[in-house]
Amino acid sequence: MSRLAERYKAEVAPTLMREFQYSSQMLAPRLIKITVNMGVGEAVANPQALDHAVTDMTKIVGQKPVITRAKKSIATYKLRQGMAIGCMATLRRQRMWNFL
Repeated sequence: MSRLAERYKAEVAPTLMREFQYSSQMLAPRLIKITVNMGVGEAVANPQALDHAVTDMTKIVGQKPVITRAKKSIATYKLRQGMAIGCMATLRRQRMWNFL
């Protein structure tokens, strides 16, 4: 367990419980997930830019991101529905605390 997670459990959560008079530990605010995303506008013209973005995000986050696709077509940006335009990764539990 990371030092930040340990400190949250030992110091922050009990302080919040006292300060706001929560009756249950489940009422205290806590982190559930961190979502990291990267939009690559250049990927419309250059598909290899997305590959570089995926490798960079993999190094930063520590897990392979999911490639996100366009939901709508936008003629001004020469974007078509379903084109790969970015990547995202959702971090939970231990990876989340380590990233934070």
